[in-house]
Amino acid sequence: MVRYALYGQLKAKPGKEADVEAFLKLGAEMAKQEKGTVTWYALKEGEGSYGIFDTFEDEAGRDAHLNGDIAKALMAKAEELFSTPPKIHKIDILAEK
Repeated sequence: MVRYALYGQLKAKPGKEADVEAFLKLGAEMAKQEKGTVTWYALKEGEGSYGIFDTFEDEAGRDAHLNGDIAKALMAKAEELFSTPPKIHKIDILAEK
């Protein structure tokens, strides 16, 4: 059972929405290489608002992801793509279907 998750909130700079969406699609491909990442979703929440939701079976997998290539790429592109710094929330999953 997955017990841990991350939720990231992203706000694109005006005119950068297509670049953010392309970046998120690349992130999905990168996530396929992470052994500890169970699921990885990129979300469009509204005009210029995006999210990332991913799940992990253990804290080690979540920590590896937070210190991995996707997180590094996100922070490297943050100033270029986002109007505010990405907000990352650690979440504990209580139940699943």
